Amino acid sequence: MDDFLERAIALKQNLIDFVLDAEGELATSLESYSATQLAQVASSPAHNLMPYEMVIESFLTERRVQDKTPIDLFLEHESQLTEGDRQLLKQWHRSFPGLFVVTQVLPNGLELMNWLTAKHYLVQVTEAQITRLTAGEILLTYLTPVTEQQWICSKMIGLGKLGKPKLAVAIGNFKQCYGNYLYSDAPELLTEAWRSVEQYHQDFINFFGTDELTLPGYQWAKQLTAFQEVLTQRRLEAAGIDSSKSLSQLAEEAGLSPEEIANAGQTPIKMVNPPVELPNPLKKAEQVTALTHPRWGQTFLSTYWSLKSILDAQQLEPGAETQILQCLQDPQVNAYIWHRLAQQYPVALEQILQSVLARPAFNLETDLDPLLQEFNKPLEPVLPEIASVPLHLHELFQEALLEVSDKPKSKVKRKPAMGFQP
Repeated sequence: MDDFLERAIALKQNLIDFVLDAEGELATSLESYSATQLAQVASSPAHNLMPYEMVIESFLTERRVQDKTPIDLFLEHESQLTEGDRQLLKQWHRSFPGLFVVTQVLPNGLELMNWLTAKHYLVQVTEAQITRLTAGEILLTYLTPVTEQQWICSKMIGLGKLGKPKLAVAIGNFKQCYGNYLYSDAPELLTEAWRSVEQYHQDFINFFGTDELTLPGYQWAKQLTAFQEVLTQRRLEAAGIDSSKSLSQLAEEAGLSPEEIANAGQTPIKMVNPPVELPNPLKKAEQVTALTHPRWGQTFLSTYWSLKSILDAQQLEPGAETQILQCLQDPQVNAYIWHRLAQQYPVALEQILQSVLARPAFNLETDLDPLLQEFNKPLEPVLPEIASVPLHLHELFQEALLEVSDKPKSKVKRKPAMGFQP
């Protein structure tokens, strides 16, 4: 390893030590940030993907203290840094976490591929790290740029050589832990994914006539099948494909799979929309509410109808208090939904939360967001499950699902879901 790379590695460690040794506002900010991040995954299977070292890495670029990142504060504090050091540090705002596969073990480093974006990186690591790795292993790490072609990393979490079902689960877990970093090294993919969420929202309203609809679960299953057919029809028309023929006929004529035909004409970027499906636990529910939003995506809830009934009644019937608490704890009842209820029932929601939480001074306008954070609900959306995904990820999820479906049921412990769901 050359002197420049050794200096970069030492500088990165000095930056981390600076943050860990900090006092005052920076220390308080780190404590608050790490507590929030770790609490969001504490009871999740994804928790092993967020060790404290990775939290510190994201803190370096995500958090601001007096409108400055920890990197900015380090630059101000360390007056003896050379101009080369300073230029290097200023690049580190481009650092990002990823789930990588080792494509090659090189004499002085690794070639990694980011599974989310299929982009490749040359990463310098220590000799001790190289000896423990072989091609095909999956790693979680934080990449930090040194030059346009070379990167370094600090902690690496080795997940081993994963089969497709376990890899699909790992990618879903990564989204849960690092949702703000999806496609961070491929902004064109992120833009297209968010565009697909907006398009889905509009398609839903065009088909159902509203952004909120409650139906029995069995009816939703039928309605979503019809909705899916309309979405497929629109893609076929956009691609100039004869929609009077079945997908199997078109696929046979074109030498393509039915899925490739269904997703034709979407975008020059190879992105694929996941299927629209009602979660299995809700198919037999008496009342299921679907809500859609251009940023928060689509949510199906069996509790929303009764939650609104409680607010309409403006009083707590037996069992209502438990239900309110369960909705606060349920990650599916996200911040957008609580803000929606706050707009529709400002007085009733404030009074009921005062009673349920035993907080008579609770003010909906000023205290709702802190309450949602207290229950580990992000205040900003991450890319929803309905967003389009790169073709290589879609194919991975499909193949993983097929592998699991082909196994004897007695041996199947967990079935990976579609999209990014772990």
